[in-house]
Amino acid sequence: MPTNYSEVYFPVLLQIVIAMTIAAGMLGASYLLGKRSKNTVKDMPYESGIVPTGDARQRFSVRFYLVGMVFILFDIEAIFLYPWAVVYRELKMFAFVEMLIFIVLIVAGFVFIWRKGALDWSYFDRFSEKP
Repeated sequence: MPTNYSEVYFPVLLQIVIAMTIAAGMLGASYLLGKRSKNTVKDMPYESGIVPTGDARQRFSVRFYLVGMVFILFDIEAIFLYPWAVVYRELKMFAFVEMLIFIVLIVAGFVFIWRKGALDWSYFDRFSEKP
């Protein structure tokens, strides 16, 4: 049984040092042994097999990011349903009412963004560059 902090944390420190040494060794070996050849095809951005068009630094519509944030919010809602389902029988009606309130708030938020037109991609917003 360890008696002081140095005996307790020495294995952790040793593991961190070994991991950093292995990572540095792999990066160094890749740099020293790796083949380097430059050409225009390798320097082009990869677009999933599609020939790239335009500049890689073009501006995206705000709607693109808004849909991403909404997707994350609904994923978080789904994640909260799992622990609720596990403890539902123990908490009985209290758990049902709490989850009902939670889902009503999420649905209200969804209806709000839907009515604001955040999910409508049929027209461009005022922040996009195209008319």
